[in-house]
Amino acid sequence: MRLIGRLVSLLLTIFAFVSCVTQKQMTYFREVDSSTADSVNKVFESQIDPVIKAGDALAITVSALDMEAVVPYNLPTVVFSNPGTDQLTTTPSQQYYTVDAAGKIEFPVLGSVSVLGLKTTEVADLLEEKLSAQVKDPMVLVRLINAKVTVMGEVNRPGQYTMPNGRMTLLDALGAAGDLSVYGQRDNILITRETNGKLEFHRLNLNSDELFTSPFYYLQQNDVIYVSPNKVRAINSTNISLWLSMVSTLASTATVIVTVVKAAN
Repeated sequence: MRLIGRLVSLLLTIFAFVSCVTQKQMTYFREVDSSTADSVNKVFESQIDPVIKAGDALAITVSALDMEAVVPYNLPTVVFSNPGTDQLTTTPSQQYYTVDAAGKIEFPVLGSVSVLGLKTTEVADLLEEKLSAQVKDPMVLVRLINAKVTVMGEVNRPGQYTMPNGRMTLLDALGAAGDLSVYGQRDNILITRETNGKLEFHRLNLNSDELFTSPFYYLQQNDVIYVSPNKVRAINSTNISLWLSMVSTLASTATVIVTVVKAAN
């Protein structure tokens, strides 16, 4: 009977392990406190402007004191109507520029302009410089309008999320995805990024103060964030039936052995 008791205890232990996630596993920023703030701030760099990549969509607006002088440099706005009618049903929408595979856009009057690897503010400065020869005091506004990231794995709302103004941190993305589930590894966040046609992979630890100084803390458009499952999830999702089958088999075997031993005595 002692053997059966031990097997029951083993079964209860397995269930407890499967169903419980410790507070330590769920806590963020365990290594971050007020004493580390000064050292982090010495190397922390806020990134406001996204870097332009091939395939990006840019909304570019040119203005000046003489607005008529900049009309040729702005794409026209468009409106749509219902098929078969002349009634306009949507508000005007400004067209955008698509960065081609060579990293260039075709800008009115100026022609082909290379923008690959530049920040949006740098693109604005470049266009203002080129336009200043033809327009007095031009002002250019550049916005990245198709920037998004993908969040996968152990989060509550996996999916694609738009980057407001092209700026988003890892914590912003995880917050948009409804935070990590109780089964997500806080110390093993994988970020996949394409840079100059090559893939980069980097893992971040939400418990470490090095998170805020990592070049991957500020996300770039098309980054993919993957939250790995912890061991509890692995047991829950793939092995629970195997564990139960093994324990059931052991219990049955033990019962038979005990019965045979009793019968022999």
